[in-house]
Amino acid sequence: MENSVSISTEKETNGKLFVVATPIGNMEDITLRALRVLSEVDLIAAEDTRHTGNFLKYHKIDAHLISCHEHNEEKRSDELIERLKRGQNIALVSNAGTPAVSDPGYRLIQKRISEGIKVIPIPGVSAAISALSVSGLPTDSFIFIGFAPRKPGKRQALFHNLSKETRTLIFYESPRRLLNLLEDLLINLGERRAVLAREITKLYEEFIRGNLSLIKNHIKFKGDIKGECTLIVEGQTSEIPISEDDLQQEIRHAMDQPGEKLSEAVRKIAERRGTSRKRVYDIALKLKKNK
Repeated sequence: MENSVSISTEKETNGKLFVVATPIGNMEDITLRALRVLSEVDLIAAEDTRHTGNFLKYHKIDAHLISCHEHNEEKRSDELIERLKRGQNIALVSNAGTPAVSDPGYRLIQKRISEGIKVIPIPGVSAAISALSVSGLPTDSFIFIGFAPRKPGKRQALFHNLSKETRTLIFYESPRRLLNLLEDLLINLGERRAVLAREITKLYEEFIRGNLSLIKNHIKFKGDIKGECTLIVEGQTSEIPISEDDLQQEIRHAMDQPGEKLSEAVRKIAERRGTSRKRVYDIALKLKKNK
């Protein structure tokens, strides 16, 4: 069976949809091209009109705004498609970064594909790439996860698949769910080098570097934190044998989990770390005896 290729034909009478990346914090992180486009389009579809309004005011841009967020995107997309068909040029923006990347915009862009409407990316800053670039972890190959699923089944399936992933992992998470993410990563991936980037490009920008357990303890001690978080996690490095100290740390963490059987914890750790169950079990018994 031959692979089918869809080639859309854009009609010249239609308007253009510009997908515009905006700053993730510092309002000066915007390209000259993006500023020009935002000042020239007929309409700006924004995730939050108040937020975008403040940004436009800062750059002295007078524009007509309309909301397009996760709760009205399906309905709003039809209206925006009709405006584009009438020849209006529209810019799509999210509150921060690039629309449709862990942000609203996917449905609108998907719908325009069959409508012959040209979509033009206006690139800019990205929290994922910004954090990765200063992480000190391998950047030659990485995988962007975004926000992990909240449903337990899908969440555990994702972490299980990622446990053998050798590429650097990039997660987004909200401050109130960050500890849960770190806990799940420690249980499923084991101890890894990681970097937590918070408030990137803003006044209180912070990068916390260390093992996952160190970052978890830092966040736990700090208490209430603000701002979207980007977590960069090292991929599996099977070529480096795990030390007994690291194994002890993982076993202690597993033993602290309510309802976790020692035999099951030993099996998971041994498989994840590519070492023998006997080695892990012997260390676990020693720790249990000294507890």
